[in-house]
Amino acid sequence: MMKPLLFAACALFAWGALSAQAPVWQPSPGHTQIPIWPGRAPDAQPVPGPEYAKTVKDELVAGKPWIELGNVSRPTMTVYSPKGKNTGVAIVVFPGGGFQILAIDLEGTEVCHWLTSNGITCVLLKYRVPGPPYDWRCKCYSFAESTPSLEDAQRTLGLVRFHAAQWHIDPHKIGVLGFSAGGYLVAEISTHFVRRLYPVLDAADKESCRPDFAVALYPGHLQTPNGLNPNVPVTSRTPPTFLLQAENDPEDSIGNSLVYYMALEKAGVPVEMHLYAQGGHAFGLRRTKFPITRWPRLVKTWLHTIGMIAK
Repeated sequence: MMKPLLFAACALFAWGALSAQAPVWQPSPGHTQIPIWPGRAPDAQPVPGPEYAKTVKDELVAGKPWIELGNVSRPTMTVYSPKGKNTGVAIVVFPGGGFQILAIDLEGTEVCHWLTSNGITCVLLKYRVPGPPYDWRCKCYSFAESTPSLEDAQRTLGLVRFHAAQWHIDPHKIGVLGFSAGGYLVAEISTHFVRRLYPVLDAADKESCRPDFAVALYPGHLQTPNGLNPNVPVTSRTPPTFLLQAENDPEDSIGNSLVYYMALEKAGVPVEMHLYAQGGHAFGLRRTKFPITRWPRLVKTWLHTIGMIAK
């Protein structure tokens, strides 16, 4: 009895907040951004300026421009539900962007359209950026457990699980998928789910924020000079994971995937990794001449393998 009332209150709050300060970027018609925090986000950090969205035409991906979203201080989630068949599976998508910006269409909305066409609910998370500064001493980002993007991810997983029945989702089939920096966020939420990094706000925060499975595509920031980034403490409870990487990726070294794969295997976590000689970085779902861009087929097969989608 309490869930519909709470959702109505959240929807009312979301409508009021959005009408008072409409975000710069808007999803396609029929979808609404919902603020994930009922008020000011915890551990709010200053941003260089107002939120912006711009079309990047000088760095084409598969011959097409992409949308850069920056200075996000009000994180939101956008729910994309399947129009036809519904497998009951849901995936929270984390776009990449080096924790400085978000590639909101290339590694966000385009992924959601693919997922919903396969009967999977997609929840696109617009998490806070810019994030932590780069530390040249360890050649890594200065991540800490209070990283706002991880708080946003924990909050979103709880909200999705709380509203699972309402959104026709199986609460035991909620996963995460991320690209580049979003792939690192996949590893973070896969290893930081025992406790919230912020004070519990409502019933949604009492739900588990552990993903049931995880997909990290050309993930970054996982490797340090001493091995695996200590901010992703893999255990046997880390969810089954799918990894994909191109060996010639100029942005995120293949070592990021390798060190995470070895840690997962050592902990006894089911893990599947696909390495390709060519493919580069930040290709999303856009088809190129390289075989690596057929990765959506591999992910779908893997979801069958781990029992998320019935054959």
